[in-house]
Order: sequence, then C-alpha cells, then structure tokens
Amino acid sequence: MSSATPDLPDAAAVRALTDLAERLARSAGDLIRANRPARVAVAATKSSEVDPVTAMDLASEAHLRELLAEHRPDDGVLGEEHGLEPGTTGLTWVLDPIDGTVNYLYGVPAYAVSVGLVAGEPDPERWTAVAGAVHSVVDGVTYAAGLGLGARRDGQPIAANPARPLATSLVGTGFGYVSERRRAQGRVLAALLPQVRDIRRIGSAALDLCRVAEGTLDVMYERGLNAWDVAAGEIIAREAGAQVTGLRGRRASRDMTVVGPPETVAALGALLAELGADSDD
Repeated sequence: MSSATPDLPDAAAVRALTDLAERLARSAGDLIRANRPARVAVAATKSSEVDPVTAMDLASEAHLRELLAEHRPDDGVLGEEHGLEPGTTGLTWVLDPIDGTVNYLYGVPAYAVSVGLVAGEPDPERWTAVAGAVHSVVDGVTYAAGLGLGARRDGQPIAANPARPLATSLVGTGFGYVSERRRAQGRVLAALLPQVRDIRRIGSAALDLCRVAEGTLDVMYERGLNAWDVAAGEIIAREAGAQVTGLRGRRASRDMTVVGPPETVAALGALLAELGADSDD
C-alpha cells in the first residue's frame, strides 16, 4: 500500500462502515458463545508456550473473513491468525477474533472480538483509524465508534474521564508472553504502582481501551501491542475524547501505547519514558 495520505470515506460511508463493524463483531461473538466447549483446548502456540491459539480463534477469524468477502470484497483484511490479504480500496479491516485468548481458555469472563477499519497502511504508526467495534463476548456488551461520529456502548454515548493526577488515576496495563519482556514490565510496574491509585490487569487490550473510553479506567499503557489489539479500540477511545499515543513524541506502536485524557497521558508518558518502559532490559 502507498504511504501517501489516504482518501477517507465521507460521513455517510463512515456510519455505514461502523454499523458493519458492529454487526461483524456481534456475529463472531454469537459464534463464540454458542460453541464454547466445557473445557477449551490449545490448538497451537505463537510467540511462546504461554501464547495460545484455540480452535475458536481460528473459527472466529474465518467467520469474519467470510462475512467481509460477502460485504466488502475489495477491502484488505489483516487478522491475527491468518495475516494480511491486501485489498484495492485503501481500507483494511483489522481483526482480533478473540482478544484475551488466555481468559477464554481458562473461562475468565473478559475476552472480546475486535473489528477495526483503517485507511492507509495497516500499521498503527501510519494508519488513520476509520471505524471499529469491540464486542465483549461473555456479557454481550458492544462498543463502537466511527471517525467524527463519537463513541458508544450498546448505542449510548460514552466519554473518557476528565484528567486527574496520576496519584488518583486507575491504570490498566498488560504483559507480554516472553519472559524477558515480562521481567522488564515487572520492573516498570513496581516503580509505577506506588505513584498511581491502583493497577488493573484485565487481560484484553481491546477491553482496556474501551474501559478508558467509558471511564471505568482512567488511563492505560502497554508495550508490545499488535495492530489487531488496538485498531478498533483506538477509534473508540479517540472518539470518546481520549488521546492515543506512544512515548518520546511517537505515535502509538508496538514499543508503547498510552491512552487516556491528554494531561494524564502526558504525566504517565513522561514517567514511563523515564523508566525506559519502551525498551526491554
């Protein structure tokens, strides 16, 4: 894909694309709920032996790709399990068929389907997020947003919290799957914890972003997030009034993503930069 500034859909098209993202996410959620076995087995692993893939991850992504082939056959598709299939429209659907697979595996009720749509290169440092939906599978809650249209939860508008000091901010985060990355993240967490209200580790970055958007988290940060982890959540958080950024003047990337009210993000970002949170030990 070209790195030039992409043409963006008009408002009516964004609304239709947002509605489609929401329908897709709900449909995959229905599939997951209807077919979850009593005990889930690991079908494969990725970055390490604690980074699992289940049969339902594969089935959910296949389902989403089939629906996109029906409704938007010329768009690109980037999915966690099956990679990138380029399109011709300059738009790419970015799919996480189950965000929070470990939670799904263990029956912890915090996992979601994430369906994002971006213009330009399917890379968080280069794309423009256009639309997205995150469907929380266990409770059936759906978050959605379109560029310029605001963010909503089950159809009702949501907004991020006003800025507050780090000392009274509830902070979400997550950890990588490789021991060296976890060691560095543990060091950062130990330094950060005394300086904030508390930490929440939910186990789904997509839901963390939506919790910032609705105000059940004040701010979140995480190193190592992939495109499919953030594509939908980014537009939902932005449209709810949150800032989505990286450290040291960079956009959000695999090195670091920080999300929340701009003033709180600035304070947290400065502390994370001081702690070297965007690099491994």
